[in-house]
Amino acid sequence: QVQVVESGGGLVQAGGSVRLSCAASGSTSSIDNMAWYRQAPGKERELVARIGSGGSTNYADSVKGRFTISRDNAKNTLLLQMNRLKPEDTAVYYCWADEFAFGYDFWGQGTQVTVSS
Repeated sequence: QVQVVESGGGLVQAGGSVRLSCAASGSTSSIDNMAWYRQAPGKERELVARIGSGGSTNYADSVKGRFTISRDNAKNTLLLQMNRLKPEDTAVYYCWADEFAFGYDFWGQGTQVTVSS
């Protein structure tokens, strides 16, 4: 089993920056892919950015060039650096991890990011 816990959300003005962290614990050696998702009020949860075990990344078009996902496998940490934030980035951000070989995935409780205009 893997547990993931997010931190770093809060209130920020448009144009500002926030860095989210996700700490993984448990059977972390079995983690393959990690990602950040977000869910805004009244909307479906969507993928923000994903990073593979080898470091390959992909981003939602809406955040390309503004957000950067990274991971430190030695520290079992996933990061999301969010720059030039917009009010439409307001959402609950969730950390996700999977154990691809076993078909399991794991979600954090989420952290709120609110961007004021």
